[in-house]
Amino acid sequence: MQDINSVRQILIDKIATSNSPADVLKSPELKKLYSVIGTLPANERGAYGKSINDLKVEIQSAIDSRMDEIDNAAVEPLDVTAPFDINSSLIELMDTENGTKHPLIRELENVVDIFVRMGFEAIESRQIDDDKHMFESLNFPDNHPARDGYDTFRTEENFIPPAHTSTMQNRILSAGRDRLESGGQIAAVSYGRVFRNEDVDVTHEHTFYQCEGVFVSETASLGEMLGTLRSFFEAYYGQKLKIKTQPAYFPFVEPGLEFAIERPAVLGGKPGDWLEMLGCGMIHPNVLELAGIDSKKYRGFAWGGGVERLVMLKYGIEDLRHFESGKLQFLREFK
Repeated sequence: MQDINSVRQILIDKIATSNSPADVLKSPELKKLYSVIGTLPANERGAYGKSINDLKVEIQSAIDSRMDEIDNAAVEPLDVTAPFDINSSLIELMDTENGTKHPLIRELENVVDIFVRMGFEAIESRQIDDDKHMFESLNFPDNHPARDGYDTFRTEENFIPPAHTSTMQNRILSAGRDRLESGGQIAAVSYGRVFRNEDVDVTHEHTFYQCEGVFVSETASLGEMLGTLRSFFEAYYGQKLKIKTQPAYFPFVEPGLEFAIERPAVLGGKPGDWLEMLGCGMIHPNVLELAGIDSKKYRGFAWGGGVERLVMLKYGIEDLRHFESGKLQFLREFK
């Protein structure tokens, strides 16, 4: 514990004077603390590990404060009520530059582009919807906790800022019904911003992005779904990958699965190191029937996952809150 206190002071001092305070999270002093865990008696490891996690939270708070300090110091005040020429000298001194795409939008476009090249139609999700498309058409029972205000936002008119891009699934299936009956198939991805009643912290946000896919035909199978998902992640990370699944429950699929990939080498992965990436499964017959599709003749599969997780893994981002912070210092790292 004495080592942790010593490292705490060293890192806090570094943050206070650094123009790139987030770099402290990669400091050798912090990494060394983790290496100590394996040398401790088993009964001491839990307390020691918790102390390291508490230290990381404290460091992140110090980093946020320092970044705010840097951002505020870089902006000289303009008198918006004064004639333009009074502010002209300040404007000339300001650091102007061309804008760039937000890292989330750039990666979302990359994800969608991969699926489009695989033959999927891309459909942007809504940012306000109704109970029918959000829950009823997806086989959510009336008493499901996701319908409760503790999980889902609602307006006074009882409209819902969607908590998942699955809100588009009934529309996609209904619109593709004629195509199925003509001997074709439904293949589409929906993407966009979603909203959940979450306490915001390092790994949770009330606003984030998702991408979801659906595929329906007379012969759709789990094997076809797993091949589709593996092909996507191999294209995204640029290498061959091993995959695995485990059972999971989602109201709109049966069976439901959690899909994992072996951590790619570009993320420092080693054999046997797995990452859970998304939920998936065969579309529940009730969901097909509610879209007017004969579930005895047709079957399909669906999947969905968050975009932020992909970006955080790809770029080693420690804190989910950076994406919605609007901090230029963070965004400039993705030029």
